[in-house]
Amino acid sequence: MTQVVAALIRQGNKFMIFQRPENKTRAFQWEFVGGKVESGETLEEALIRECHEEIGVTVEVGDVFMEVDHEYPDITIHLTLFNAEIREGTPQRLEHNDIRCITPDEIPQYRFCPADDEILKKIISDF
Repeated sequence: MTQVVAALIRQGNKFMIFQRPENKTRAFQWEFVGGKVESGETLEEALIRECHEEIGVTVEVGDVFMEVDHEYPDITIHLTLFNAEIREGTPQRLEHNDIRCITPDEIPQYRFCPADDEILKKIISDF
């Protein structure tokens, strides 16, 4: 099982989502920013690194919003989604096709990665 971390970045009553690029698996699907935890990293360290690499910002990692396990055809992941806040920088599309801020009501308009399904249900009910 691959450990993956991601950030739930809120902006008022909205949260940030990121569209995967054409050249990666699950192309053009939407997700939360993040990625795989590397050997020797804590989950928090991995999330800080991934946010810097993927969107060019420094984040402050908060508490865990939710954890999910998901099996894709090519990989099985344990995803830990943290509440996070941008401390420095403006999000850039360094690795993503697009970036949006949406409300929970707008979730059905986007095609998300399947691992995010349970998380999105919780956002709708808890946000």
